[in-house]
Amino acid sequence: PSLSMPQPPRLNAVALISPQNHPILIRTFQKGDELKYHYVAHTSLDVIEERTSGKTKPTECYLGLLYVMDDVAAYGYITPLKVKMVIALALTDSVVRDADVVMIFKALHMAFYQAVSNPFLKLDGVSDSVADYSPYQVVGSAKWKRLRRMVDEIHRALGASTP
Repeated sequence: PSLSMPQPPRLNAVALISPQNHPILIRTFQKGDELKYHYVAHTSLDVIEERTSGKTKPTECYLGLLYVMDDVAAYGYITPLKVKMVIALALTDSVVRDADVVMIFKALHMAFYQAVSNPFLKLDGVSDSVADYSPYQVVGSAKWKRLRRMVDEIHRALGASTP
């Protein structure tokens, strides 16, 4: 019997969502499936909300497997400042270990932290309503190239090539 190294998880998409549930960044690595991964990110919010509200609050950031849809498994993570992260992994025959997924989330969390720590990045988004105010609304703009580059580097580190 040949022993093969376990394959690293195949990252199809990454979504970062503000505490007010505004998309910060949705980065897909599958051409033509952008809408699908926006849907995955959006539907993940319901599961994250369900798991983080109520009597028992999660004590750790990693929320585990959120759900499986077609050929994708969605995993969730919520930072102490309530920024939600969702990754979509391709469903394969190989086992995905929680430790591998947690490592991906920690790398994404650090990339996000480094991006928002940039003293030259202006975070104040303009909104019509004070209740809807989110400093992260401008994250998807060109000013966030560094965050996108770091997300792409994480994707490459997992052994895939970016489009």
